[in-house]
Amino acid sequence: MAPENRTMERNKIGNGLDSFYAKTVVVLIGALICCALWGSAFPCIKLGYDWFEIASEDTMTQMLFAGIRFTLAGVMAIAIGSIIQKRFLFPKKRTWGRVAKLSSLQTIAQYVFFYIGLAHTTGVKASIVEGVNVFVAIIVASLIFRQEKLTVKKIVGSIIGFAGVVLVNLAGSESSLKFNLLGDGFVFLSTVAYAFSSVLLKKYSKEDEPVILSGYQFLFGGAVMAAVGFIFGGRLTVISTKGILMLLYLALVSAVAYSLWGILLKYNPISKVAVFGFMNPVFGVILSAILLPEASALGVMSVVSLLLICIGIFIVNYEKSKNE
Repeated sequence: MAPENRTMERNKIGNGLDSFYAKTVVVLIGALICCALWGSAFPCIKLGYDWFEIASEDTMTQMLFAGIRFTLAGVMAIAIGSIIQKRFLFPKKRTWGRVAKLSSLQTIAQYVFFYIGLAHTTGVKASIVEGVNVFVAIIVASLIFRQEKLTVKKIVGSIIGFAGVVLVNLAGSESSLKFNLLGDGFVFLSTVAYAFSSVLLKKYSKEDEPVILSGYQFLFGGAVMAAVGFIFGGRLTVISTKGILMLLYLALVSAVAYSLWGILLKYNPISKVAVFGFMNPVFGVILSAILLPEASALGVMSVVSLLLICIGIFIVNYEKSKNE
C-alpha cells in the first residue's frame, strides 16, 4: 500500500474513533464501568488491609501494598493493550518525561495521600470526599490550563457539590462537626493530584496512546512506591490466598479503569467525562456499606450529601450540554 493510502486509512480510522468515543452513550457506559471499578476499590483496599493485617498507623507497609498493586496494574495494562493491538506497547523517547510527570501525580502523590487517608477514615466518608474530584478537575482545567471556560453555573454546581462533601463530616455520634485531617484531609489532597493528572493525561494523549501513558506511569510509580515502602521498613508478613486475589483484583481495577478513562478523555472535553464521576461516591458508599462493618455510617447525612453532589454535577452538566 502506498504511503498516501496508508495515511488516508489511518485518518479514516482516527475519525471513526473520534465519532465513536464522543457518543454520549459510549461515554456513559465507559465512565460507569470505570466508576464501578473505582468505587469497589474503597472497601476492597480496607479489606486488603485486614487480610494482610496492615495496621492503620503502618504507613510504610501501606505504601508497599500500594506499590505492588500499581506495579502489577502497569504490567496488566501494558500486556492487555499489547494483546489488543497485536504489538508490544513501548513509549517513544519524548513520552518518558510525560510518563514521569503523570506518575508523580496520578500514582505517587494521589495514592500516597489516598492510602494513608483511607486508613484513618471510613470507606463511606472517603468515597464521598473523593467525589469532589469532579469539581476540582473542572476548576483546574478551566483556571490553570485554560482547556475549558469556567462559567457561573459551573461555579454554583461546584459549590453545591462541595457542600455535600462538607455535610458528610457532620455525620458522627461524637461530634457535630467532625473532620479528620489525616483521614478526610489526605483523601481530599489525593483528589487534587488526580485533577492535575487528568488534565495532563488529556493533553498528552493528543500525541501518545492513553494505554501506554497509563501502563508505564503505573509501572514506574508503583515501583517507586514499593521501593520506598520496603526500604523504610514496610513488610507484608501475613500472606493468604484471599489477600493475593484481592491484590490482583485491585491491580486490575487500576489497569482497566484508568486506561479506559484516559481513552474517554482523549476524545471528549474533560467536563463531559468527569461529570459522570458522581457515580464514584455512589458505588463507593453502597459497596462500603455492604462489604464493611460501616452500615450504620450510611445514614441520612450520607444520603443528603450524595444528593447535593449529584445536584451539583447535574448543574455543571446541564450548562455544558447547553453550550454544545
